[in-house]
Amino acid sequence: MLYLLISCVSFSFIFLSKSFTHKSLPSWEAEMKLLSPWFWGELSTFLVSWFKKSRPAISFFQVPVLFIPLKNMGHSSKVENVEEKDDVSLLDLPDLALDCILERLSPAGLCSMGAVCSSLRDRCRSDHLWKKHKEHKWDRVISDATYREWKMHVVSRKRPTLLDQSKRKGLFNSLFGDWPSSWFRPKLESSSKSRRSLPVDSIKAWYQSLESGKLWFPSQVYNRENGNVGFMLSCYDAELSYDSKNDTFQARYLPHGRRTTEDNIQWERLRAPPVDTPPNVLHVSDCLDDLKPGDHIEIQWRKAREFPYGWWYGIIGHLEACDRNENHCHCHYSDSVILEFNQYSPDSKWRRMVINRKSHREEGNEVDGFYGGIRKLYEDEEIARWKRLWPTQILD
Repeated sequence: MLYLLISCVSFSFIFLSKSFTHKSLPSWEAEMKLLSPWFWGELSTFLVSWFKKSRPAISFFQVPVLFIPLKNMGHSSKVENVEEKDDVSLLDLPDLALDCILERLSPAGLCSMGAVCSSLRDRCRSDHLWKKHKEHKWDRVISDATYREWKMHVVSRKRPTLLDQSKRKGLFNSLFGDWPSSWFRPKLESSSKSRRSLPVDSIKAWYQSLESGKLWFPSQVYNRENGNVGFMLSCYDAELSYDSKNDTFQARYLPHGRRTTEDNIQWERLRAPPVDTPPNVLHVSDCLDDLKPGDHIEIQWRKAREFPYGWWYGIIGHLEACDRNENHCHCHYSDSVILEFNQYSPDSKWRRMVINRKSHREEGNEVDGFYGGIRKLYEDEEIARWKRLWPTQILD
């Protein structure tokens, strides 16, 4: 195609030059003679630029044809300098240097960079880049259960696609019999939509599902229902959806007499479930033999057996017979363990609870509720978070 273009241009000018030798030239002949070197220089630059852009489509043997007439025009220096004007591309950097740049971009920056070209789009979708953003923002409120929930969400999105493909395959078989299916595959697989679509199982897809609020995920909320006194210093399971505009969450609580929702939940009131125990299942306590006065604990509690458990904060207290002297205390040798909930007044029925260290499972009744499994708190940050939620006044 390039060869044909050059030939046509050359032929036109040869024809015109011969025509003018036999006829009287018009008054603008001198001006045309002056403009012709400029014209050939601009044409040379255009052709070299066009050749560089269309390099894969031009064979090697056509290159000399391009440069023969251009050198004869006396503008070879301008052509030779075209290569020097090329700017250095970001993709010319070594992989390690480019990765270091991309790792410092925000999620929005990665999305913008990925829109530049297909090479950067693939790089900016890398799981190792998005894993850091996911861990920094979301790991404090998500758990393995969240990942399983997301996987189910992915499967539900794939199912219609797989169904459509099976229908399309059946249609092809009925229309074309035993014709090779590879005849049709290139058109189906080469669509621009399939090349641009984000893999649904990538970490970027997971991150964007959380950010968009379309994915409801399981987590836990401290002091549910806007600090309702009946739930002070407790933490309940809920389904959460993120509101990126206000940087808050909406919660749908599991049935607790009635299904309730709550809006505008701040990050500090959320946590990832610390144990992989469903809210309706008794947690198996593995710390009962180690409990001693002063230990911080969480214990499952529910109002009735058909309700889900919530986790309630408390500490291990001394037996009534103990003088509370650390040098003489033997409470940790007793089978009886005192649970204290000091957010309640001393005369409240919720203040103290006694369990058996050896045989504790679920204890309680329909009046006082049911006490379930116990978690011992070892991390200072976990204890400090409960203390920050301490009510401003003692509860009855």
